[in-house]
Amino acid sequence: MDTVPQPPQDPPPRHPAPTAPPPPTAPPPAGVRDGARFAFGTLTVLPVSGARWDRAAARSGMVCAPLVGLVAGLCAAAAGGVALLLGASPLLAAVATVAVPAVLTRGLHLDGLADVADGLGSGRPAEGALEVMKRSDIGPFGVVTLLLVLLAQVAAVAGAYAAGWAWGAVAVTVSAVAARAALTLAAREGVPAARPGGLGAAVAGAVPPRAAVLTCAAVVSAAAGAGALWGPYGAVRCAVAVVVALGTAHLLLARCRRRLGGVTGDVFGAVGETALTTSLVVLALG
Repeated sequence: MDTVPQPPQDPPPRHPAPTAPPPPTAPPPAGVRDGARFAFGTLTVLPVSGARWDRAAARSGMVCAPLVGLVAGLCAAAAGGVALLLGASPLLAAVATVAVPAVLTRGLHLDGLADVADGLGSGRPAEGALEVMKRSDIGPFGVVTLLLVLLAQVAAVAGAYAAGWAWGAVAVTVSAVAARAALTLAAREGVPAARPGGLGAAVAGAVPPRAAVLTCAAVVSAAAGAGALWGPYGAVRCAVAVVVALGTAHLLLARCRRRLGGVTGDVFGAVGETALTTSLVVLALG
């Protein structure tokens, strides 16, 4: 009986067929620890290890930004207290106080304020203004703005110290926290980045509006609690200072959105310094 011939079989492949890559998985949600590491790693020069730099960490980090303000404010107030104990005048102690946040941020917030002043003062369209802000030098608008803001901060802190170091320490700390809460507000969803790349694009639109509002409300409540040590009037003054500071920072943010098309790292710095100065001035009045 004849056998049916079998068709020739292909030799086995030398290499296994490539398999499809697994689908990308979403990063795990970022907790408070991840957010705090991101906030301190981006907003200060303090060494941070094990920080995440993804979008989830940016969202949590900008919500935790007021914690950075609390640490910076306490360090600044401590420097002023040490200066006063050594016999320095309130004015000299105020200089030491204002220097601490500048050191903790490498002056980036002040540099951002100067760059935004140059960009907005240039009168150029959005692209031209952003080019001015990217330059390494500081123009006349930036110099004048930086000088006036630093003078206002030193004068306000000196006035607060003249009323007693304890009140000055509260004013400095509350204002530092309010400045970082303004960053949380500026990073809320709906506020676009003016250009790709950089810290501004990394955190722009990262915070849900509800989280931004709750964070700012918590800062106002905490400020009122700190001011309550001086009675109802102190509580109201601290709460009003934070509200006015956030409102002023929001006006600058709105101006930058109209002129520049969104936020950049410089805009975040300018917003923070604006809120800080406004809160210090309000708390120094009266």
